[in-house]
Amino acid sequence: MKILVIGSGGREHAICWKIKSFSQDYKIFAIPGNGGISFIGECIRKDISDFNGILEFFEKENINIAIVGPENPLAEGIVDFFVEKKCKIFGPNKKGAKIESSKCFAKEFMKKYKIPTADFQIAESFDEGIKMIEKRKTPYVIKYDGLAAGKGVRIIENFEDGKKYLEEIFIKRIFKGEPKIVIENCLFGKELSYLIFTDTQTYIPMVPAKDYKRVFDGDLGPNTGGMGCYSPPFYFDERLEEEIKKKIVEPTLKGLQKENIDYRGVLYFGLMITKEGPFVLEYNVRFGDPETQVILPRMEGDLVEVIESIIEGSLNKIKIKWKEEKSLCVILASKGYPGEYEKGKEIKNIDKVKDVILFHAGTKIENGKILTDGGRVIGVTGIDKDMRKLRKKVYKAVETIEFEGKHYRKDIGIEE
Repeated sequence: MKILVIGSGGREHAICWKIKSFSQDYKIFAIPGNGGISFIGECIRKDISDFNGILEFFEKENINIAIVGPENPLAEGIVDFFVEKKCKIFGPNKKGAKIESSKCFAKEFMKKYKIPTADFQIAESFDEGIKMIEKRKTPYVIKYDGLAAGKGVRIIENFEDGKKYLEEIFIKRIFKGEPKIVIENCLFGKELSYLIFTDTQTYIPMVPAKDYKRVFDGDLGPNTGGMGCYSPPFYFDERLEEEIKKKIVEPTLKGLQKENIDYRGVLYFGLMITKEGPFVLEYNVRFGDPETQVILPRMEGDLVEVIESIIEGSLNKIKIKWKEEKSLCVILASKGYPGEYEKGKEIKNIDKVKDVILFHAGTKIENGKILTDGGRVIGVTGIDKDMRKLRKKVYKAVETIEFEGKHYRKDIGIEE
């Protein structure tokens, strides 16, 4: 069977790794892929926004299924495009993807279906936003409405910071698309990533994870796409899971059904576990990154079988087993990330690393050398029953791998 994975990050490498580790009979293609994926599959240099080019390659190579990794192609309607041509593709359609591509739509959806989330206001102009923040107590949160690669959310501590961010969004137009924002109350507690497989009618939860979004230890510095992750979080238990299912997952799926949204794919709930219970911070409409790097190593069985059942609407026939072991991933990033950073630094000592899985994110191969090619470069993932042993072996590998400007957090997986 031939599988095409669309995307180039650590998440896509983890998907390719999981598919290939179950069966060597699966032939993997990736558009555009990365240095790590090139060791287990064939990377094709195409733009992920070139739907015609991707479909042409899909049909020419007689590929069986396409799996979409990142959110942008989903938001732009790649699934609708493929389905119209009767080609199998995994991910929600454009209508379904709107719960990630528009924060305003997502918040109004949650309000309509009584899904716990922070109180909010929506502003569509600079003046409207200023009037709202003048009356708000700090801290509060401003979220850009559209897709921003995990960098559109800012916690505001004072009026001047709020005004500056409104200027960046509405006047300087630092993001693509029409400027529109959500201003919401700041929630306090512990963050949790809870992902499910779903075909709208049925869902299967994945094991939960805790992501670290800030660039520096102690959750300091600007937000990133994610600097590390572990699974399961120390504070997760059966009682909390039942509450998440009852108050959040099931009302969300019922809401999608009532809105006539045929949602087939992964649905990610970014949660804050507060003293009052779980609240939704955001929805994502695909595998998380780096959550995928700790979730898929704990999954037993065939990922392709699960994906096929979702596409066909028969997820109710599937059962998934998960390993008891814990998993942990530390991201090696380029100096300067999430701001400006240099590329093309040689990555050394990869061959000396043992007992972990390396998920490449921003890498490329040139003249036989592995070079940095992004902000997040490699995710170092381990799996073990004992968290202390797990952290020790992952950080040993982290310290072994070398490239100029290497940056990583040292507090991933420390009990809070």
